Amino acid sequence: MLNRRHIRVKVMQSIYAMHQNGSDNMQKEEKFLFYSIENILDLYLIMLSSLVEIRDKEEEYLQKSAKKHLATPAERNPNKKFINNAILVSLAENSSLSIALEDRKINNWQQNDDYILIMLSAIRESDIYKEYMSTTDTTFEQDRQFVIDMFMELIAPNEKLYEYLEDNKLTWVDDIPLVNTQIVKQLRSIKPNSHQSFSVPKLYKDDEDRDFARDLFRKTLLNESELAKEYIDKTPNWDTERIAEIDTIILKMAICEFLKFPSIPVKVTINEYLEIAKEYSTPKSSIFINGILDNLVKEFTAAEKLNKIGRGLM
Repeated sequence: MLNRRHIRVKVMQSIYAMHQNGSDNMQKEEKFLFYSIENILDLYLIMLSSLVEIRDKEEEYLQKSAKKHLATPAERNPNKKFINNAILVSLAENSSLSIALEDRKINNWQQNDDYILIMLSAIRESDIYKEYMSTTDTTFEQDRQFVIDMFMELIAPNEKLYEYLEDNKLTWVDDIPLVNTQIVKQLRSIKPNSHQSFSVPKLYKDDEDRDFARDLFRKTLLNESELAKEYIDKTPNWDTERIAEIDTIILKMAICEFLKFPSIPVKVTINEYLEIAKEYSTPKSSIFINGILDNLVKEFTAAEKLNKIGRGLM
């Protein structure tokens, strides 16, 4: 699920938090870094299970309506297209999802079902739902597209849901787009008549990614003074005290990758940190950072300080 850019963002945020808090306890902050990364999987499970819970609430509502003393014909014989949606049923019966929810003790919606009811109400009022429910017949592809549209347009952008997630864990704010993208990608890949076509993904692609998070955090922090010296004299037109702190952290992390991560191509490092600067720093930061990194690469190359391993890493 995690990509390297998001790992870099998490490391950057942890280093920034250390600076803001005046903390020098690297062990404690590293523990929190991995805690915040681990919580991404909880966020994923909460978002995905909302689909199952919304379906369950609708089924519960239909059953209660049918049992009313003065139930209408429509209530006695409702359109069950929504609760019979092939994708929603598949998720509800998926063992990988149910095991992960149990293992990680995810029961947020049982304790906060009012948010499920809010989202269900918004879904019922939507044109997406009304168009889907206008007929009783359907195909697997239509079921899948409806769930994707419902998730992307009605659930993911729901303000009440966003407020709940933000209040639950502030670190989730930057993780929500990553998690939602992963869910949509997986929804698109579900195949008909196959309960094995969906499984809860691993948090890290492999052990190397987890090691990368740890090493980038440690090597940047342990060498901050040394890394800062590499760019200080490259900013003659900038008052060092006026350079955004996020920019200084980005520069240190990028230089750290140049010098201490031989398997990461220079171009990859530059591109990744420019994108991070565009999203997390000032409007001019990416131009400023790009200029410094370009000059440093030329200088490091001439001095043979870039010891990259493998072809095409420059």
